[in-house]
Amino acid sequence: MTADIEQYSVVSNHEGQHSVWFAGRELPAGWNESGFSGSKDECLAHIGEVWTDLTPRSVRRGR
Repeated sequence: MTADIEQYSVVSNHEGQHSVWFAGRELPAGWNESGFSGSKDECLAHIGEVWTDLTPRSVRRGR
């Protein structure tokens, strides 16, 4: 018996924040697909690689 593996997408917002979202579901306002999808663990690993500065973009501009 093969278990179905839920697919997820990595999404980001205008502040450069990233999140995991169910693939194929409508995105909430302000969030966009990043182009990466896979299992939840794969998506979280990808976020860990690309989102290295957790400071929101608007705060970084003020530095």
